[in-house]
Amino acid sequence: MGAIREIQVAAPGAAHKLFVHELDDVYDSVTGRPLTGSWVWDSALLLSHWMSAHLNVEGKTVIELGAGAGLPGLTAALLGANRVLLTDVQQLLPGLSSNVEANGFMGKVGVRELVWGSSDESMSGMSTFDMVLMSDVFYDSEDMMGLGKTLKMVCGEGTQVWAATEMRPWTWECLDQLSAQGFQVVELETSQLSVLHEAAEDGNTWFAIFQVKPPLAQNSESQQHSH
Repeated sequence: MGAIREIQVAAPGAAHKLFVHELDDVYDSVTGRPLTGSWVWDSALLLSHWMSAHLNVEGKTVIELGAGAGLPGLTAALLGANRVLLTDVQQLLPGLSSNVEANGFMGKVGVRELVWGSSDESMSGMSTFDMVLMSDVFYDSEDMMGLGKTLKMVCGEGTQVWAATEMRPWTWECLDQLSAQGFQVVELETSQLSVLHEAAEDGNTWFAIFQVKPPLAQNSESQQHSH
């Protein structure tokens, strides 16, 4: 089982609460290990807070990759996104669906299995999105080839990709893997973020938010500058 967590989000006009079920009994069917994606991690909290102050999601279509408990995607729905899709591995989908229902977003937020790097057939019917959200996905460099492939499929011209992460020794290795696939990785100012990760137990823990620009977006920018 697990607990229901109330998370305060500053939405236009007033602060609102999101309800998130944190599950501690979800396991990988192959390894038997707990799937930690069913918990709300500090990076998801950070991205949720940062979005409410810095991103305009009003009327946009949004997808969250590696959604886990889905807090950033739920925040996008709260902030006025037109349509939100939360994606992750199959074992985490029931928890995501519970969180959608707990917040009354059934008509606006969808849940779908999406394994990074999946073939085109399994991605059928999935369009491109205005915005992609990710938190704590830069964990295993071996996953970055699949993540890059999926990003290229869900990104169209003008798609914005935002990612929050705890800075670990292997984070830059993951980002380098994306850069090698043609993505431009831009680290935003992190000094302003220190007040947002009071939930971190370790005072030496540091977080950052990145904008990940797909090759398509970069090509579009280059063409605009050339005119």
